[in-house]
Amino acid sequence: MSAISEMFEHPMALAIEQAKLALQHDDIPIGAVLVDPEGVVVAADHNRREELGDATAHAEMLVLSSRSRQLGRWRLAGHTLVVTLEPCPMCAMAAVWSRVDRIVYGAADLKAGGAWSLYNIPQDERLNHRIDLVAGVRQDETSQLLTDFFADRR
Repeated sequence: MSAISEMFEHPMALAIEQAKLALQHDDIPIGAVLVDPEGVVVAADHNRREELGDATAHAEMLVLSSRSRQLGRWRLAGHTLVVTLEPCPMCAMAAVWSRVDRIVYGAADLKAGGAWSLYNIPQDERLNHRIDLVAGVRQDETSQLLTDFFADRR
């Protein structure tokens, strides 16, 4: 395991805990936390699309919005978004608009990934902000959550 991956083990564990909470309201188990520049987790949430009836209620969107409200500003420079699944294009672009420094994720999303798998929105040189990406932190565990969720529905 790389030093950078090891640095995000604890925040990813918290994101996994959040992902499991999504199961209580039959949402896809995806969790996210936001880490401030000092390394403190300042926001945590999980998918709430089914619970809220809102297609935009992805874990990433919820933590970015929460932190922006806490600070009273939309710029989140210095923050790291930690999420159990590779962000979709909507969430990847929201991270760019929020100016986060880094996205750390567990499982790749080969069908809808917006941060390497299908698109690389956070590092697109045509945009005015680019984000460092760290992939595969606790990948086996985050992948298994999703595999189990969808196996139960088949």
